[in-house]
Amino acid sequence: MFLERLPEFISAHPILSLGLVAVTFALIANELSRFTRGYRALTPALLTHLINRENALVVDVSPLNDFEKGHIVGSRNVVMSQFDPENKLLAKAQELPIAVVCRNGMVSAQAAKRLVKAGFKRVHWLDGGIGAWQAADLPLARGR
Repeated sequence: MFLERLPEFISAHPILSLGLVAVTFALIANELSRFTRGYRALTPALLTHLINRENALVVDVSPLNDFEKGHIVGSRNVVMSQFDPENKLLAKAQELPIAVVCRNGMVSAQAAKRLVKAGFKRVHWLDGGIGAWQAADLPLARGR
């Protein structure tokens, strides 16, 4: 019944139909890009597991004043303007799991992408950033 009336609906609502097709393709493209981007999104619980079980290096790319307001215990601050995959700290950890974080998860995704391009194999990104970490009631360190 539904498929019989579909051509009638499409001809009566062409803009709505094109919008549905566009949104569908955008969703598919977004999901495919998640598999090909080379880094993995983490929840706060998965990041905790990675830190505790695999001794992951956590790199916070937040500005220094944001880092001092609150950061994940044991994380290292490398401000994005000075972020370089060839950095001594990062180059030593090329074989270790690296988790990149920032305030909201947007800047750290760009840093994760740069690490993947530089040849790092085990790159992770905290989806939602420090905000997601706080929402999960996990502790933050203050100061440097």
